Amino acid sequence: MLKSSSAIAAALFAAMTSAAAAEGELNLYSSRHYDTDERLYTDFEEATGIKINRIEGKADELIERMKAEGANSPADVLLTVDTSRLERAKDAGVLQSIDSTVLEDRIPANLQDSDNQWYGFSQRARIIFFDKNDIASPPMTYVDLAKPEYKGMVCHRSSSNVYSQTLLASVIENHGTEAAKSWAQGMVDNFARDPQGGDTDQLRGIVSGECEISVANTYYFARALRKDVKGLTPDIEMIGWVFPAQDAEGAHMNLSGGGVAAHAPNKDNAVLFLEYLASDQAQQYFSAGNDEFPAVDGVALAESVQKLGEFKADEVDLSAVAKNVSEAQKIFNEVDWN
Repeated sequence: MLKSSSAIAAALFAAMTSAAAAEGELNLYSSRHYDTDERLYTDFEEATGIKINRIEGKADELIERMKAEGANSPADVLLTVDTSRLERAKDAGVLQSIDSTVLEDRIPANLQDSDNQWYGFSQRARIIFFDKNDIASPPMTYVDLAKPEYKGMVCHRSSSNVYSQTLLASVIENHGTEAAKSWAQGMVDNFARDPQGGDTDQLRGIVSGECEISVANTYYFARALRKDVKGLTPDIEMIGWVFPAQDAEGAHMNLSGGGVAAHAPNKDNAVLFLEYLASDQAQQYFSAGNDEFPAVDGVALAESVQKLGEFKADEVDLSAVAKNVSEAQKIFNEVDWN
């Protein structure tokens, strides 16, 4: 990964405040549902004079809306969560390739589309959590989760969830299709309950005693370290965590990112906004405001995120992982992962 540079960040911010950029508007379609993102938008508006008009909704609905609007779409930028949705937007033809030296230099190659249609701006590690009171030897890899010794202990989300799909897609990319099928079957055999709920519910399952092991994105846990989360924070000390596969591929990373809309009426402003999201200022806020890991290496982490410790991240090409999602869904169906 490339190191961030305060000089680069300063030059970027200075460029954004130039008279050439300080006018116009930006139409943002976003499926990020975090109130803390408001700071990202207001800071950009204050720095550039560009007014952001937001349309918010679920990712698939926004992609379908952009398809239906076609060449008449007012969308300039699509922001969404998870690599599979970014790739879905690309496949739907609602994004366009752009040329940005800033993005090429600051966003690691494995966190951007090979055709420059989307870029990742923040990350969440999808890791293993466990009950420290009951589990002396937790799974140390994703593959270990399927071992018979953990039968009846594991909580996980449903197969319809994009986080589940992308995790299995990464197993396919790293270990092959047959190994992925065996893993998925082992996971089903080890479920403590039918797949249900969101990531916070998987963590609450450990607190309630419904399961001893779960899988969730780090920012849900880090958030409960930073502020009170009902049913989780009061008993959070009982939960331990493992960054999986540290002697192999590393921890699977989920991505939040965006791209310029195919028919963006304000393309220059759209590119400028994406470049702003890669600045040190915005990158720090992804961590401080939403307990995420910055995409740009070297940017300071929020205290809640720092508490999780250092780890090796899987640097697999996320574009390749996204292409495995359809195969992952077939495997889910085959093993009856609901």
